[in-house]
Amino acid sequence: MMNEITPRTMARLTGIFYLITIVGGLFAQGFVADSLINFADAGKTASNILANETLYRAGFTVYLIEMTAQIVTMVLFYYLLKPVSRSGALVATVIGLSASVIKTFARALFLTPLWVLHHGNSLAGYTPDQINSLALVLLRINDEGAAIAVALFGPSTLLHGWLIMKSGFLPKWMGLLSVAGGIMWTSFYWPSLGRSLFMVSAVIALVGVLATIGWLIFKGVDEQRWREREAAARASSIWR
Repeated sequence: MMNEITPRTMARLTGIFYLITIVGGLFAQGFVADSLINFADAGKTASNILANETLYRAGFTVYLIEMTAQIVTMVLFYYLLKPVSRSGALVATVIGLSASVIKTFARALFLTPLWVLHHGNSLAGYTPDQINSLALVLLRINDEGAAIAVALFGPSTLLHGWLIMKSGFLPKWMGLLSVAGGIMWTSFYWPSLGRSLFMVSAVIALVGVLATIGWLIFKGVDEQRWREREAAARASSIWR
């Protein structure tokens, strides 16, 4: 199937799914989660969720759309960058898909608090305050799971940047921005450091992501150079 898609179309599809990933994440995290969840106040968080249940459920749905788009983006990046180095593209994809799986499972704990808050009678012996606290603990675990995923997206993004810089069919500055964003995200290997640098990391990463999305959608790739790299890789009989 992928052989039937031109390199430029592949690049544009990658940009489109990357855009869906970013918009979905910004909506679900920034507009829904950050507006309803207060990790310092379990009671207020519970009240916010129950008072805005439709919005909260919509946030979960958008999270799933985000992760679906993220997985598709990873696969498309593999095919797009495979002519540069098959092994490098494969490693980046495996790490990125692993991060996506971790983040998807973490999001199950974003929805679970609704069950806890609606089925307090099933938690015999728990006071309302304890039920609210349990819901908040589940949300904190969801947040920590997402942080683990961000740490893994770091080396994946860094590898994508390195491959882009080597490609010849995509601009080197795009690769440099990806490398910078990837390095910043690896700060989450030490969670407290990652959280303290989050705003700086987010700005650097967002600049790189938006530039990459814009280029892929509106410019695509140098098809002739891409085909030359693919032909050279095939001729060598060893997809590096």
